[in-house]
Amino acid sequence: MTFEHYVRSGQKKLRCGYTTGTCAALAAAGAARVLLTGAAPASVRLRTPKGIVVEVPLEYCAMDGGAARAAVIKDGGDDVDVTSGHLIAVRVEKIAAGIEIAGGEGVGRVTRPGLEQPVGAPAINRVPRQMIAAALEEVCAESGYGGGLRAVISVPDGAEIAKKTFNPMLGIEGGISILGTSGIVEPMSERAIVDTIALEIRQAAAGGARRLLLTPGNYGMEFLRRTGVDTQGVPCVKYSNFIGDTIDIAVTEGIESALVVGHIGKLVKLAGGVMNTHSRVADCRSELFCAHAALCGADRALCRALMDAVTTDECIALLDGAKLRGAVLESLLAAVQRHLDRRAAGVIRLGAVTFSNEYGPLGCTEGARELLREWKL
Repeated sequence: MTFEHYVRSGQKKLRCGYTTGTCAALAAAGAARVLLTGAAPASVRLRTPKGIVVEVPLEYCAMDGGAARAAVIKDGGDDVDVTSGHLIAVRVEKIAAGIEIAGGEGVGRVTRPGLEQPVGAPAINRVPRQMIAAALEEVCAESGYGGGLRAVISVPDGAEIAKKTFNPMLGIEGGISILGTSGIVEPMSERAIVDTIALEIRQAAAGGARRLLLTPGNYGMEFLRRTGVDTQGVPCVKYSNFIGDTIDIAVTEGIESALVVGHIGKLVKLAGGVMNTHSRVADCRSELFCAHAALCGADRALCRALMDAVTTDECIALLDGAKLRGAVLESLLAAVQRHLDRRAAGVIRLGAVTFSNEYGPLGCTEGARELLREWKL
């Protein structure tokens, strides 16, 4: 019984999956049904918050003493998802009244503030809780049961899976999170990345941070380590390609200043106002080097060579040959600052520092110089 719902990514058709929250709600419905009716269903179905119906077979569904257990296998579709293929299990028992939802083996527990659930609570997010409760209430209504139910969610190998997720870094210990806002996993979802960035910034803000280091990825992190900046106590968040979204999130979370630190191959795109730096969205590196070189007096031959350059390091080598590196980088960084300021709209102070793996530190914007002085980095 394969889940057949697809989205398009470029020229590819990709199969969607369903979230751990959907799995937990489905398993809870199965366990509740056998508990209240004595009949174990072969499959269960529900309508997700996105409006898409998911129907799946149960891996097992049986009584367990005075309670009942059921489990569903997580299907992430074509998404790269470490939880795909793993069991999400639920044990349901009767209580006097109401619906209670708890975390068992393999479900992480929140240990730091800033997450959706409070410290000490199982990492079962709000929408999955709503889905589980709704599934249980529906079975109660269908079977004419007027009491309450308690559901304990577990993931048998959740502690091991969690080592491959962000959970240990975010302060969720002992297992995975039960997640999902739409109930559906869309493959290669940019939204999932942005949501993770938002979570990290929200957590930093909840811990009292009012300034951030922002870097696209591992090159930036390594540069910060080499220069000792990452030992100064300023939280660092990887923004991947989503610098525009990251600035917006920082504003909404009350961050007052942020320093963007990245490889010139990423940061040069900001000089053109590009706020999603993935090459699929925009790759104007050579064009920007060429335009700013022309402003700084480059001749036609150099402009042509810059346009034909394959890498930003090649562009820098060409500028070195014409003794224009300093002037062009200063022009580019001034443009980067203008576009950062425009995105910040006066709410957050921003600056940028850039480097090359080949040439080392290349320079910083005026905003970055001010922040570095104030932060004493």
